[in-house]
Amino acid sequence: MIQIERYIFRIALGAFLACLIGLTGTIWVTQALRELDLITAKGQTILVFLFVTGLSLPTLVVVIAPMALFIAVIHALNKLNGDSELIVMSAAGMRPRAILRPFVTLALMVSFVVGFLTIVVMPASFQELRDVITRVRGDFIANVVKEGQFTTLENGLTFHFRERGQNGTLLGLFIQDAREAGKAKVYLADRGNAVDVDGQSYLALEKGSVLQQQKDSRDSSVLTFERYTIDLAAFAPPDSDVVYKPRERSTTQLLFPDRSEGYYKLQKGRFRSELHDRLSSWLYPLALAFIAFAALGDPRTTRQGRGLAVAGAVVAVVALRIAGFAAVSAAARSPGAVAAVYAVPLLAIGLSSLVIFHGPAVRAFNARIAGALRGLAPGRRLARG
Repeated sequence: MIQIERYIFRIALGAFLACLIGLTGTIWVTQALRELDLITAKGQTILVFLFVTGLSLPTLVVVIAPMALFIAVIHALNKLNGDSELIVMSAAGMRPRAILRPFVTLALMVSFVVGFLTIVVMPASFQELRDVITRVRGDFIANVVKEGQFTTLENGLTFHFRERGQNGTLLGLFIQDAREAGKAKVYLADRGNAVDVDGQSYLALEKGSVLQQQKDSRDSSVLTFERYTIDLAAFAPPDSDVVYKPRERSTTQLLFPDRSEGYYKLQKGRFRSELHDRLSSWLYPLALAFIAFAALGDPRTTRQGRGLAVAGAVVAVVALRIAGFAAVSAAARSPGAVAAVYAVPLLAIGLSSLVIFHGPAVRAFNARIAGALRGLAPGRRLARG
């Protein structure tokens, strides 16, 4: 890059980073506030809260980065034109290709980041998020039982504690184990603590007794204890295989799916659309940068308004995103629509390039078409007659 191109690149890069950090931070905070129940209601630590909310950052960056780039290109071009620098560059013989080069360089960098996040990082973050949420919900002591309530599980266990003390200690415990017909156990304890040993969760009871009824007998036995340990695996529901959705699967798994899997047979279209949506995601930063430059790349005097050009660029971006979503949705229903997933951003890049490099010819052609349409108007023909 020559010095003037580096200057343009710095302006665009600064605006892009400001937009990306500001928008991502704002939206992340709003998303994080929705997960506060991990701490308040589910008894998780601040580290778990930050980890879970942090897993959404790759998705936010992928969504926000193309729009931040679009805003950055518009800002840079407006600044250059407002300071008459764009006019001086054009008068000095600097071609549109040279002015476009720093913006394309930035767009390629953003495209690489978006592509990497979409193809590699996002599926892993979605999968890890599913695993974390599953573990949090599977924490029986933190999420299932409630203070002062009798909680009856489907496997014949009833759990109750009076209140929760310091450091998560459970006070006034009552546990009834009626899983085996005709043989019941009742555990009473002053306090209990959940402990982990070698990856297994146990409930350590202190100062209590066990009332056990013998099978097919009315006799009962009472055992007092100072400390008694119960395996919490008995309280958890039976494990079930976790079925990951298409967006939670790696790109390799989408490229080479297990075709014998029942879920794949039911959702084959979603697997196909998710794969091609990922592979085409890197094209959108380029498309948005080209649209912005096509709208505002021409030098104009301060008396020439640029508001209409900005509005046209915004409309074009909205239309592009709607067409992209429609193409991905159509690809889920029909394999033939896969080509449209790539054609939408490529068409936007092509049309924008036509306006950038052949702007006068395009505008002259549009003027001739408009003139021909006005000439065909009924009122004009009557006036001539």
